[in-house]
Amino acid sequence: MSTAPTRMLEPHTPLYLDTPPHVITEGSGIEVRDAEGRWYVDGVAGLWSVTLGYSEPRLVRAATEQMNRLPFYGSFNHRTNDVALALAADIAEISPIPMGRVFFGNSGSDANDSAIKFARYYHWAQGRPERRKVISHHCGYHGTTLAAGSATGLPHIHHGFGLAGDDFLSAHCPDPLHPASRGMSEEEQVDWLVRDFENLVLETGPETVAAFISEPILGAGGLIIPPAGYFARIQEVLDRHGILFIADEVITGYGRTGQMFATTALGLRPDIITSAKGLSSSYLPVSATLVGERVSEVLAEGSRQIGTFGHGFTYSGHPVAAAVARETLAIVRERDIPGHVCAVAPHLARGLEKFRGAELVRDVRHYGLLGGVQFDPEQADAEPGRLGQEILEVAKQRGLLLRAMGDTVVFAPPLIITPGQVDEVLERFTAAYDDVLAARRRQAA
Repeated sequence: MSTAPTRMLEPHTPLYLDTPPHVITEGSGIEVRDAEGRWYVDGVAGLWSVTLGYSEPRLVRAATEQMNRLPFYGSFNHRTNDVALALAADIAEISPIPMGRVFFGNSGSDANDSAIKFARYYHWAQGRPERRKVISHHCGYHGTTLAAGSATGLPHIHHGFGLAGDDFLSAHCPDPLHPASRGMSEEEQVDWLVRDFENLVLETGPETVAAFISEPILGAGGLIIPPAGYFARIQEVLDRHGILFIADEVITGYGRTGQMFATTALGLRPDIITSAKGLSSSYLPVSATLVGERVSEVLAEGSRQIGTFGHGFTYSGHPVAAAVARETLAIVRERDIPGHVCAVAPHLARGLEKFRGAELVRDVRHYGLLGGVQFDPEQADAEPGRLGQEILEVAKQRGLLLRAMGDTVVFAPPLIITPGQVDEVLERFTAAYDDVLAARRRQAA
């Protein structure tokens, strides 16, 4: 491994580090190999995203064939390519909402930026230009571009960048462990969250709010699964005040929850759905913003007033990315990846549940092939986030790559993982936990 300083501005990394990054050079199935030749089980699928595993030959072939046939043609000025049109039709066919149109981008961040712009445009086209504000969750993550970053409720995304103006509002995180809801039943907590949400709408002025954006399951905020009934009650508030709902399915889309979309799994009724990651198994950058029929009809009417629709990117509907996404969706359907997730997920859940009530553990959460073990720094007299990092480092030494959001260690393996491979992940995680626990006990002795 090279010891030369990196010339990259590394995302979500302290730029002052003078040590070389951990460099991954190869992948196969659910494993990756680093520059030193060591193999690891990838327990987080890259960034929650390599859903079909590494080196899937059909995706490589789809990219190669499309590169040979038409490596690029854009989608500006009423000219596009055949593959982007076909992918839009594929997505419309599986959409969990009545479909209008699909807009293509390159990442989850730009999908959420686009959705926010579409929501504002929707209200403008109906004579309500004052509806510009966006409500999101504290601890929600929607990306790092200007609008998506402003909607993200994680302080470190804002620091130094001048984000989150008056147009972006933050509602309480729907975390069952929220300190303010201590002692409440699940039903009482939902009452409190919804009441607080509507008060926020009323205080800012419902006539100024364009949209509410939320992940069905909050990922980077710590794998937070909202309490039962939460979204149904929030939907009532949105309907009452004419506010659009954007479901950020960048992590949960295309099988992760055991359904093609978490919108179906959790019974949501969004107006717009954003997706990326699993759309191409992250083999190439692509995102899709699914715009519901009633919204897209208003967008079309608004564009008649102007004479165009002034939004898009050079690589919107890139034909090679679209070809890989089409093949990804074909594999997901043919192999019934959501059904496979439903079969394997209970195996992961049972393994994680063994940690509930264990020493240093505060909570265990799981849904589909998403899982999290939240450690309690107070039990170890540790700084917040320290236990998560210790588990992460020892797991890496044992050949398992995971991710920590504070003290919550998350699991999001490739969706092709088998029960036997789940056992391997859990065995390595258990060994890492035992090592950290033993080291902590020695320190305390």
